[in-house]
Formats: sequence, C-alpha cells, structure tokens
Amino acid sequence: MAAVAGNGVRGRISALLGAAGATRVTYTALRKRPPGGAVLWERKNYAGRIVNLHAGLATATGTALAAASPGLPARTRTAAAVAVLAAGGCGAYDDVFGASDPRRGFRAHLSALRDKEVTSGTVKLFGIGAAGLAAGALLKERPADKLLAGVVIAGSAHLVNLLDVRPGRAVGAVLALGAPGLLRRGPAGPLSAAPMGAAAAVVGDDLGERTMLGDAGAHALGAALGLAIVTGNCRRGLAAHAAGLVAAAAAGDRVSRAAAAI
Repeated sequence: MAAVAGNGVRGRISALLGAAGATRVTYTALRKRPPGGAVLWERKNYAGRIVNLHAGLATATGTALAAASPGLPARTRTAAAVAVLAAGGCGAYDDVFGASDPRRGFRAHLSALRDKEVTSGTVKLFGIGAAGLAAGALLKERPADKLLAGVVIAGSAHLVNLLDVRPGRAVGAVLALGAPGLLRRGPAGPLSAAPMGAAAAVVGDDLGERTMLGDAGAHALGAALGLAIVTGNCRRGLAAHAAGLVAAAAAGDRVSRAAAAI
C-alpha cells in the first residue's frame, strides 16, 4: 500500500511540474516567434491594455502533454488528448476568427446558426461538446455515464472560460478547483495536477497583465479539470457535477459578472 501511495504522489508531482515546465517553455517560445505574427495574438484587456494570448496556447500544450503521461491508463491518456487538445484548438479558433464578433453566449451563436450562419462560437460550442462526449465514452462504460461524463468535461471547459474576465480569475479558479482532486486516488490525482501546473506557470504574467488565457487556455484547462472529475466520480457524483455546470452555463452572464466583481 505504501508503494502505491508513493507512486501516486510521484505521479501528481510529475504531472504538476511537467505541465508547469512545458507551459513555460512553450510560452517563452511563443513570445519570441508567435505563429502568424505578434499582432494576430494581441488583444485589449478589460482595462484597455494590450496583452498577448500566448498563455492560452502554452497552457493548452502543457496540460495536454502532462495529462498524456505514460503513467496513466491508455484510454485515459487518449481521452485527455482528445478533450484538452480539442478544447484548446476550438478555443484558439474562436480567439483568432471570433475576435471582432460581439456576439457572446450560447443563445447568440445558436440564433446565428438558425439563420444559417456558422460563427466561430458555434464551432467552439459543438467542437468542445463532441470532444467531451468522445472522451466520456472512453472513460465510462454505461451509456448514461458516458453522457454525464461528456457534459461534465464540456461544462467544466465552459465554466473556466466564464471566469476569465479579469486577471487571475480563471487561473485562480483552476488552482482552487483542482486542489481537492489532488487528494483522490487513481488518474484523478495527476489529471488534477496537470492543469494546476500549467495555470501556475503563467499566473504571474496573467496578474501582471502581460498575457491572458483567452478561449484556448480557459477551455483547455477547464476540460482537464472535467476529466479529473469524471475519473474520480461514479454516476451520482457525475450527475451532481453535471447539474451544477448546466446551471452555471444557464446563468453565464451572472457568473461572469460575479467573477469580475471579486
């Protein structure tokens, strides 16, 4: 039992440090040579300051690499790669192609879809949803559990994005929400540690208003937290988390305003 516990602790530390290191290396590389040029990844933050979006791609990369650790079961590694990379990729797509689109929220993008307009937000919504369901199908056996797992993964990705309204809000939420998962046995421990390590690697730059997570980083970190929740819970726990996340999504504007007011 001691050996198992020790391996578990080492796995969490390895995921935490691995994610932090990979995130920092990627962030530094992106600052030196941003793909497509620096202007493509520059945005004005809430205070009107110009910041970059490099933390988003960096945390998505660092989280994905750490969550795909060889110490985890093969199906879990595959699920992590699918969910985190899809969430980060769809988020990055919205960061780039939806920058000038003032529409926000599910209703606005679904309304556009009814008018036969496919917005970047619609791509993100359906892409992350499909990836969540695919990852849930890999992690759970029964159909109801697969569905709940998909809701939790996609819902967690959306929740962290709702909180990314001021410096430090989203990364702080990732650190706080991920901490309880470190105490769980099995894959939930390393899967909680991965987004925490990635978030910790950029928290200083985020608080210093030099960078922001954007949709890419917020969704990737949130999806990883969702994976940790899924692997650490049975149906009852999944249902409770899914209900809470759906409620948060329905009250999206209020959640974002509350996070901004803190």
